[in-house]
Amino acid sequence: MGVTQTHLFTAEQNELAQMAKAIAHPARIAILQHLVKTRSCINGDLVMEIGLAQATISQHLRELKDAGLIQGSIEGTRVNYCINPEKWTLLKALFQDFFESYDTCCGSNC
Repeated sequence: MGVTQTHLFTAEQNELAQMAKAIAHPARIAILQHLVKTRSCINGDLVMEIGLAQATISQHLRELKDAGLIQGSIEGTRVNYCINPEKWTLLKALFQDFFESYDTCCGSNC
């Protein structure tokens, strides 16, 4: 697959695509839902909650953190994660704008 030519798209299109890619896995959705529900979490708790191996959870957390959707702090051997409120609000706004941009049907089959 070729390299995406991000320069052809707006900053908003690129950002929405990046965040959509980060949440495009059911395990990541489950992690985000758990973090929203608990308002914070320790990595080990996610292993018990989600049911995946520690290494797998860590990979998914890294993807979410790289996209900026979660933030974390290290306390000894524990890592606490939570939703990044600024990115969460941006994600919501970008998706809302995207879906609300459709207001009429363009074909005769509507």
